[in-house]
Amino acid sequence: MEFGLNLFSLRNFIQNESDFANTAERLKRAGYSYLQFSGAPLNSEMIKRVSDKTGMPIRLTHAPMDRILNDPERLMEEHSYFGCDKIGLGMMPIPESKADSEIKALIDKLNEVGGLFRKNGFTLCYHNHQFEFVKNSDGETWIDYILKNAENIHFTLDTYWVRYGGASVTEVLNKLNGRVDCIHIKDYKIERDGEEFKPRFAAIGDGNMNFDPIIDTAKKCGAEYFFVEQDDACSYEDPFNEVEKSIKFLNKRYI
Repeated sequence: MEFGLNLFSLRNFIQNESDFANTAERLKRAGYSYLQFSGAPLNSEMIKRVSDKTGMPIRLTHAPMDRILNDPERLMEEHSYFGCDKIGLGMMPIPESKADSEIKALIDKLNEVGGLFRKNGFTLCYHNHQFEFVKNSDGETWIDYILKNAENIHFTLDTYWVRYGGASVTEVLNKLNGRVDCIHIKDYKIERDGEEFKPRFAAIGDGNMNFDPIIDTAKKCGAEYFFVEQDDACSYEDPFNEVEKSIKFLNKRYI
């Protein structure tokens, strides 16, 4: 089994071509097999040069929603140039900040673009946070609404945010069977913060999530790519050590 890294985890180290190349090479040596490009401007020529030079393919991106909605043709051209057929959307507006009707209209627009992507050999992959598990005025969660009403939207399921949203990762994966192309493998730990205990991101294996049933279920449900993501890795003294701990754990356990 192979694993990738969402470069958002190391976003401070991909802001120019030299840093991006050095980062990709180090990740390959550490045991990663592919990458998601996120956390820096989408420069297709730079991405292709670095990917070709390092032998680290880009399997998924996060593109700005404005470009997905208003510049889809060019976006597909750029992704084709560096060999990536999965165009990701990192998030939609938090539901509480918009009326239900506005969220539904946005989902309709994204579904329409997703249909255009499909006709051209691409997939729109939506990345969840916790707020997709908020119930709308009809009493259903937004992730269920997307599943029922937007067949052209597929998913990059984020394990941490599913759990933070109060749902079961394996149950959600089974709901999304055939529509979950990618997984963000993200661990979840509890730490003391003053008088409170709060959830935190963690290197894989440092938290308390059981990834055995998650990975098994994800594969059965059609997931193609598994990306480590640690949102706060750049806040550590050695961010690379954080993501290297994750791939060591995963390769030891699942390869």
